[in-house]
Amino acid sequence: MDPTRAFVKDVKRVVVKVGTAVVTRVDGRLALGRLGALCEQLKELNTRGFEVILVTSGAVGVGRQRLRYRKLLNSSFADLQKPQIELDGKECAAVGQSGLMALYDALFSQLDVTSSQLLVTDNDFRDLDFRMQLCETVKSLLGLRVIPIFNENDAISTRRAPYEDSSGIFWDNDSLAALLALELKADLLVLLSDVEGLYNGPPTEPQSKLIHTYIKEKHQGEITFGDKSRVGRGGMTAKVKAAVYAASAGIPVVITSGYATDNIIKVLQGERIGTLFHKDAHLWAPRKEVGARDMAVAARECSRRLQALPSQDRRKILLQIADALEANESLIKVENDADVAAAQLAGYEKFINLNPVYCVSQISGLAKSVRVLADMEEPIGQVLKRTELADGLILEKTSSPLGVLLIVFESRPDALVQIASLAIRSGNGLLLKGGKEAKRSNAILHKVITAAIPETVGGKLIGLVTSREEIPDLLKLDDVIDLVIPRGSNKLVSQIKESTKIPVLGHSDGICHVYVDKSADLNMAKRIVLDAKIDYPAACNAMETLLVHKDFLKSGGLNELVAELRSAGITLHGGPRVSASLNITEARSFHHEYNSMACTIEIVDDVHAAIDHIHSHGRHASISRVFPFCKWKDAHTDCIVAEDGEVAEIFLHQVDSAAVFHNVSTRFCDGARFGLGAEVGISTSRIHARGPVGVEGLLTTRWYVFGETPLRGNVDSEREWASGRL
Repeated sequence: MDPTRAFVKDVKRVVVKVGTAVVTRVDGRLALGRLGALCEQLKELNTRGFEVILVTSGAVGVGRQRLRYRKLLNSSFADLQKPQIELDGKECAAVGQSGLMALYDALFSQLDVTSSQLLVTDNDFRDLDFRMQLCETVKSLLGLRVIPIFNENDAISTRRAPYEDSSGIFWDNDSLAALLALELKADLLVLLSDVEGLYNGPPTEPQSKLIHTYIKEKHQGEITFGDKSRVGRGGMTAKVKAAVYAASAGIPVVITSGYATDNIIKVLQGERIGTLFHKDAHLWAPRKEVGARDMAVAARECSRRLQALPSQDRRKILLQIADALEANESLIKVENDADVAAAQLAGYEKFINLNPVYCVSQISGLAKSVRVLADMEEPIGQVLKRTELADGLILEKTSSPLGVLLIVFESRPDALVQIASLAIRSGNGLLLKGGKEAKRSNAILHKVITAAIPETVGGKLIGLVTSREEIPDLLKLDDVIDLVIPRGSNKLVSQIKESTKIPVLGHSDGICHVYVDKSADLNMAKRIVLDAKIDYPAACNAMETLLVHKDFLKSGGLNELVAELRSAGITLHGGPRVSASLNITEARSFHHEYNSMACTIEIVDDVHAAIDHIHSHGRHASISRVFPFCKWKDAHTDCIVAEDGEVAEIFLHQVDSAAVFHNVSTRFCDGARFGLGAEVGISTSRIHARGPVGVEGLLTTRWYVFGETPLRGNVDSEREWASGRL
């Protein structure tokens, strides 16, 4: 939990305001997905005992869309040629309010939650009796676990210019939300917007920074507000005004994005998202931190200095890192032991047991892998192609670093060492974000590694991101960061891909298959299958589906394989054929990554049926079938166990996966085992690297042209020179 958000542990009553830009899409229609996610969050809060009050905009936008459609149906062609008069806001509000509330009622009913509607106007609050009755009504509704939904009754508002007038008790739904928070004695106000929070400039500009905590004395003069909301009344200006009003009265306010599916939950968990307004913010000690952009820019500058070093000096840095790791082994072990103890205390024993490399006690092995990288052939500046375009005019294509990498990796501190070493070997700057379960291990490893980097390059070559809340800022820096590599769950990879314009290199589900052909040696098949499943079940290259030729059912070989797996503690789920034959519980889906001591088993007729199964239930086919607009993604790793060479060749050449093996465990799909020294991850995409990604996958190309002519950039002149006329 962020220290500035510690107050959320005492929050019970929360007012959530959702704006028109969140409720509706750009074309004016309701954004059903966002509304559904909003209702699901409010349902969860309601279940957890929070008292939730919703203030919603959107009635005018919904009504305008409906009236435009109705007007279009009733208009002649001649009518449509005339100038169209914009519909009045009051009419739109009257028509749209019922539709908006009907949708909320339907969504909440599906979640077994009851909602209620309360329409108010500015003049209502001038009546003290009304305000007292309002508080009593809301109190009763909250006691019944009903979610009150407030909106201004624009249809009967007496203000002449309800969309411009900022006088009165409240003037839009943002200020209404602030007023209700005060009247109803809320503990927190959350204002949902179409951006992540308040920026010191236009959010679309890369140099604009998100203000995590608003301090009026500090930020009032440096913020440039953009245009008002595309559909509402005030946009960010109105939200800030309402937030300052509520915060000064003692109610904390957070402005955050309503586009994300779980931001309200994150706010109430104390995560550092959005912009916080708090009456005591000016008293808090300033948080000394390096901004996301500053960190990325520093990494780029250091990477350029690294690239400028002679090859032997870059190699020397890696050797110094290896020595430093061994010299600090006892210190690293102390920090790692503390992480393991904290993880056990938090209930991560299962995770630790499944992840044998969670501990980094084998420092000698890590140091050895760094030295292997140091001894590899120099990767930077390798001439990949040389062409003589004309006499004296030479074209060269060479290997070149990508620039700055952002790696988000799982709770394996050994990964930090591998990734940092690969970045240095390939001449790239690096930003790292590791799992919170290994934060102390990551911190000490980062300190040891950066201390070994000479000042001529700078320790800022490798930046360590310590908070998950900093990731959204980093993902906006497509002008500074060149590649993002997420190593973790399918959810993590998907979220990052949806949140950035920066190219993303990674894999999603690792649905790895082993096919045991009828020609397979059964003893070999047992060894391969067991290794592929139990060596490290949580790895992305662990077997998740075992396919067995139908002949093994008749010969009894299938029963032996099943017995081996069960004796090893594997929980089996069957496809339809296996379930019917061996009374194994049928799997819910073939497209499931267990990441545990479990797998699916099914019978197939032959190698072609096995290939069809892999193509039908691999990552690429499943995604394309459910989401036709998504790009195809390769499957991860698939293996055939067979003695028949022709059958093996068919499998190897027809299975369209990132890695395809013959008589080898899928666990072999690893950068170190492939001789890459280490890996930053495994890619299942086709661009720009595929399979385990080592140094080569962190390089791009650069073109050089060498000539004797002083003319540059003039094609005609160069052609004349090449032909001897110059």
